[in-house]
Amino acid sequence: MSIEAGSKLQGKVTGITNFGAFVELPGGSTGLVHISEVADNYVKDINEHLTVGDEITVKVINVEKDGKIGLSIKKAKDNPNSGRRKSNNNPKVSRDRTETFEAKMNRFLKDSEDRLASLKKNTESKRGGRGAKKG
Repeated sequence: MSIEAGSKLQGKVTGITNFGAFVELPGGSTGLVHISEVADNYVKDINEHLTVGDEITVKVINVEKDGKIGLSIKKAKDNPNSGRRKSNNNPKVSRDRTETFEAKMNRFLKDSEDRLASLKKNTESKRGGRGAKKG
């Protein structure tokens, strides 16, 4: 079977490394799904998404001259691709990410202010306390 870039195939995960997963494709060839191509969000540990023996659908990204096959799981999904190609869907995606970012930023700012206030309180009380005792 000829494997061409852009085609979607079924494959079986045969090995997992810290940088990706090896997938056996029809015809016995093996390709690599890089860790950045596993999911739409950041993947810290690929083992949370894949295990050896999983049957998955992949899209062929590229086929190198030396026979290396680059694969993607996230590009094999229909919904994420259509959402990224249509410009009218991008504001919705970015709005969701902005809300999440803003929530994180607000929590960070609150924690920072609390820590600064606590640090300032402890520092001022030590400075004031020493001066009062000596005088």
